[in-house]
Amino acid sequence: MFYIFSLLMLAVIMVNGWTDAPNAISSCVSTRSMSPKGAVCLAAICNFSGCIAMSLISSRVAETVFNIVDLSEYPDKVLPSLSAGMCAVVIWSALASKCGIPTSESHGLLAGISGAAFAKTLSLSVIDLGEWAVVIAGLALSTLPSFLVAKLLYSAMRSILSHFPRRVVIKHFTRAQICSAASSALLHGAQDSQKFLGVYMLGLSLLNNDLGGESFEIPIPLVCICASAMTLGTLLGGMKIIKKVGVDMVSLDADGGTAADMSSSAVLTLCSFFGIPVSTTHAKACAMMGVGSCTKKGADKKIILEIFVAWLLTFPICAAIGFLLSYFLFQ
Repeated sequence: MFYIFSLLMLAVIMVNGWTDAPNAISSCVSTRSMSPKGAVCLAAICNFSGCIAMSLISSRVAETVFNIVDLSEYPDKVLPSLSAGMCAVVIWSALASKCGIPTSESHGLLAGISGAAFAKTLSLSVIDLGEWAVVIAGLALSTLPSFLVAKLLYSAMRSILSHFPRRVVIKHFTRAQICSAASSALLHGAQDSQKFLGVYMLGLSLLNNDLGGESFEIPIPLVCICASAMTLGTLLGGMKIIKKVGVDMVSLDADGGTAADMSSSAVLTLCSFFGIPVSTTHAKACAMMGVGSCTKKGADKKIILEIFVAWLLTFPICAAIGFLLSYFLFQ
């Protein structure tokens, strides 16, 4: 069962790199600051670097995820529950990515394993509601603040740069956005890898008969494997999502894309510092919406509604799929 669990974890990490990482570079592709292939390669390198760097700096996000469910009294149910939860993420992400809708695999993972753990015990006591409160707080912190900071930053930039020739402004920000997009991809690797490593450490702890949820060290080889899987997933693309967010939802120039990147990166950095698990998908998409609200064309309200509905459905659908798989299949 442990080998199945390990393979599923690698599959989920790859799916995350395939579907989540494109959000980090969607703005620089839409503004044509980089070619799609160049941006994907940049995201792959930065994802890998972010994963390694964050693991060396802090594991607070991973510890929060590690404690999201408490199955210390049911050691034989840990791996089946986690496996069912990961299958739920793959199923939901595949459906969403087919429509080009960005979803949060990390939130889907937490919901999936919570639903699966509940199925094994039929008791809410195995779910740590305190840690879930941190996750919900992270959801709030990664959406509205990203929107507002991006809106304010872009408005200030437009006011300051209005006296300069537009052609010169775009030329300089085209270069600047490569750096800002790199920071977004770096933080995606830093944040999302920690969530998956936290779940994997929970499974590994079963082998050591230590499910207490205390502080732990993540082995560097495991970090490298996680980073490699995410990088491989990123290289596979996700162009539908890039088009949906970076072209169809909102059309940005290089200065607007830079403002969106800087705003989402600031929010992600702050949350990572306090060990709050957040979604890079939510932060980046909301930042782009904030910039779009300042433009004449604005953002496509129909697509925004689709994205928000998908975000809201991620929790109950992944929890339900995890529950059903855990109850009927993963015994």
